[in-house]
Amino acid sequence: MEIEALKPGNVHLFADGHGMSAAQFMTSAEVSSGPLTDPRLPVGQRMLEAVRATRLAVATNTNLGIILLAGPLLCAAEMAGAQLHDRLLHDNRLHDNLDAVLRGMSMDDTRAVFEAIVAAAPGGLGEAANDVRQEPKVHLLEAMREAADRDMIARQYVTCFGDVFGVGLAALKAALARGEGGMWPTVFAYMAFLASFPDSHVVRNHGTDVADQTRQEALAVEAALHANDDETSRIRLLMELDRRLKADNVNPGTSADLTVATLLVHTLGVQLA
Repeated sequence: MEIEALKPGNVHLFADGHGMSAAQFMTSAEVSSGPLTDPRLPVGQRMLEAVRATRLAVATNTNLGIILLAGPLLCAAEMAGAQLHDRLLHDNRLHDNLDAVLRGMSMDDTRAVFEAIVAAAPGGLGEAANDVRQEPKVHLLEAMREAADRDMIARQYVTCFGDVFGVGLAALKAALARGEGGMWPTVFAYMAFLASFPDSHVVRNHGTDVADQTRQEALAVEAALHANDDETSRIRLLMELDRRLKADNVNPGTSADLTVATLLVHTLGVQLA
């Protein structure tokens, strides 16, 4: 769902970018889904094995952020009590279960996540969580807390995915309530992240000024999308921003990762309800 949506600056079916293709992301999803949903593995090991499988398949870091977000969410969905018939109650129970998963992660989980980050060789989170190449001295939540002010993935760990359940899921549900179909609920979730925060992947690679300029551009495009329901016009607006961002090598990858997590939360709710 995420790769099929036109997400300006990121890789999608409408246009590749940043030396990566949509096909690589689809392959990454296929090979990482097995480890991420393996009930025999603890959450940290699931994420490490998912990163290893991705590296073997595509030899680049396509999905570390996705894996770090999806791992705890999938474990939370598996916990007893998650399968409620009321969607609102389900979202609350999933959130409660997620809190338990995050707090219950062991030092072995921490060690596995650190190894996953090193194995993925990311362009930033490895530096943000500055001890990942050493034996962990603190719990994963504490390590993420140290990085949370400069990395949105780390921030989700210490806020129990507050931005996913708040900003992303709220935008997705609002789009669905308006009758948006096809890729558009996903687009609106992505644009909500892009317009609400300076993307931390952009900050790491280009600095705060470029990240804030990107956010301001996203705000304008988001408003234009709300004001115009003509699909051709909407696609033209998004593609114009997409070309501008890619011409400057600006990739809002964190916003895309958060969008995947939002879609996962929503899809789990649909499947379990």
